[in-house]
Amino acid sequence: MNIIKILFLAGVANLGLGCSPVKSLKSDNNNDVLKEAFEGKFHIGTALNANQIWERDPAAMAVVKKHFNSIVAENSMKSMYMQPSEGNFNFKDSDKFVEFGEKNNMQIIGHTLIWHSQAPSWFFVDKDGNDVSREVLIERMRKHIHTVVGRYKGRIHGWDVVNEAILDNGEWRKSKFYTIIGEDFIPLAFQFAREADPNTELYYNDYSTAIPSKREGIAKMVKKVLDSGQRVDAIGMQEHNGLDGPAVEEVEKTILRFSDLGTKVMVTEMDISVLPHAMGRPNTGAELTDTQEYRNELNPYIDGLPEDVMIALGKRYVDFFRVYLKHHDKVSRVTVWGVGDGDSWKNGWPIPGRTDYPLLFDRSYKPKPFVKDIIDLTKN
Repeated sequence: MNIIKILFLAGVANLGLGCSPVKSLKSDNNNDVLKEAFEGKFHIGTALNANQIWERDPAAMAVVKKHFNSIVAENSMKSMYMQPSEGNFNFKDSDKFVEFGEKNNMQIIGHTLIWHSQAPSWFFVDKDGNDVSREVLIERMRKHIHTVVGRYKGRIHGWDVVNEAILDNGEWRKSKFYTIIGEDFIPLAFQFAREADPNTELYYNDYSTAIPSKREGIAKMVKKVLDSGQRVDAIGMQEHNGLDGPAVEEVEKTILRFSDLGTKVMVTEMDISVLPHAMGRPNTGAELTDTQEYRNELNPYIDGLPEDVMIALGKRYVDFFRVYLKHHDKVSRVTVWGVGDGDSWKNGWPIPGRTDYPLLFDRSYKPKPFVKDIIDLTKN
């Protein structure tokens, strides 16, 4: 994930929240099932890590099988794992992921084919370490996409074809794909994916899509791809959010803007951080007591989440799901980025060792109290 995402993390250190333990909140939603509640509206998905793909965590897998009907691999299908060296593909984890999805009759999402981050370093250079030519990089893209998508032809519902190509200001990210190939790398990626599996859905996926300038930059880019004759079936809004941002109203504007292009909209990587802004205090000195205080400010909930923070987190989740449900004719999937809080990448990013609580299920894979409130939205 890109460091820019910290702009959307919550700054809750100054809210004066209490410290009563969350265990005082009791949930009676054990018999409510997310995927059943939203049946006919949109799929409810989650990201699986390697242990879960191999079903090594029984408690997590019970939650996955009960509550979710769509799955995506958190890391196992990214190019650095799929093709760690040129021509040597590793399908061990991805094969197991697809097998798990098929066995449990789930919508299977492939993530991700072309992404500047978590790409193998060899992808962009020759044997001497110099940037490859445009023609060489295009051919490497084609071979990677054809090989990976072709292997699972007819078995994967849709692919994140290109990830995170637009900056927050709406300009193109100057990745190696962009600087070597130019803007054509995106329509080429969609072309190669369609060639490999004409019947799978094809997605563009990005974060911070509620920023107006980024929203418009993505819309303009996708329109150019569509005008070139390529298919873009959906635009993914990652929705890595915080307690204080982005505004739900801006998220709704993004749904409407993207759907105006004729594409579906998907929530692809949702979580809501409860932790303070990662920058913390700007001028922390070398005094050890200051440093310790600074660390404590950035990691305030190591012993559990206070009840009032849990309530605030629940309100945020309900507000977002209310908007998704309102536009269920446009939103085809909502995927949370992890099964339980202990699985979340937020615990170690951007500061190692922090304890976050960004998901629907806690570290014991129990539903949080507000899961029932989310489900109740579908009953009104």
